Amino acid sequence: MVSLLGAESIVYHQADPHRVSDYVNQHVGVHGIRGARRSDQQASLRHRQFGKLDLCSLRYGEQIQVSSKALETVYHLQLQLSGHCRWHSRGQEHYLSPGEMLLINPEDPVDLTYSSDCEKLIVKLPVGLLEQACSDSQGSSPAQGIRFAANLYPSQQLQGVAELLRLICQEASSGQCQGPLAEQYSRLLAAKLLCALETNIQQEQVEESCPSFSRIADYIEEHLKKDISVEQLAKLAHMSSRSLYLLFERKAGTTPKSYIRQRKLEQIHQQLSSSPARVRNITEIAMDYGFMHLGRFSESYRNEFGELPSDTLRRQH
Repeated sequence: MVSLLGAESIVYHQADPHRVSDYVNQHVGVHGIRGARRSDQQASLRHRQFGKLDLCSLRYGEQIQVSSKALETVYHLQLQLSGHCRWHSRGQEHYLSPGEMLLINPEDPVDLTYSSDCEKLIVKLPVGLLEQACSDSQGSSPAQGIRFAANLYPSQQLQGVAELLRLICQEASSGQCQGPLAEQYSRLLAAKLLCALETNIQQEQVEESCPSFSRIADYIEEHLKKDISVEQLAKLAHMSSRSLYLLFERKAGTTPKSYIRQRKLEQIHQQLSSSPARVRNITEIAMDYGFMHLGRFSESYRNEFGELPSDTLRRQH
């Protein structure tokens, strides 16, 4: 089975395994490697972001052990392309052959040993993407998060998933499928996994509310002009910082800090879009909400709304 991502997706070819591992840590999932010799330069990596997905075709070129305590905020769907990979978890062990798939839940420990000829396609799916797919199908997400009942799947059981992955990789490699269509492919893959595989989701008409998140969101709205820390929010919700990050990923699809920054920007945009008589000065408004570096503020504002703050204000005159 050949790599599903085209040559235009190549990030590294015949590279140091540690460099490849560093890149994977930044874009695909936190892990550590053991056994890599820096003298070997046989690792390769292809990577594409596509909608909410990260697609990664990976080969280390030597026997490598990959481990992680947990992926925390993402799921990994791994398709074995060549060679074999030893999977070990909670007393279970299995050698994946080409065509087999491994699905790793966010809280699962990772213990994998790649053969020297092992290559696999890794698809990173954010927790929020699965939660949204569950909500779209009128399902109720468990309070502890969605969990797939099994980790290992033979090729014949997930034939439809494999075909969808090939199509997604083809579209991602072409570079012609962007924006909303790429997002639809992301949601389609998430929905396909929830439909094809056994999970802990209870099919109900109404999803249970999350008092913790509602309370946190209300607190943020009331204190938008103050410096709100992750530690403050975790204490308010009576949970650890890690649990808080998971909660925001599931309910808002982002991190606490990004959520707060977005709400600040939205409030500023609302003020600039209102009657110009109410607006004193863009700099003062930005500083009111804690944006002390005006260049970065303007860049963040433009990324969020497609125009500079001065453009928004000018349209009101």
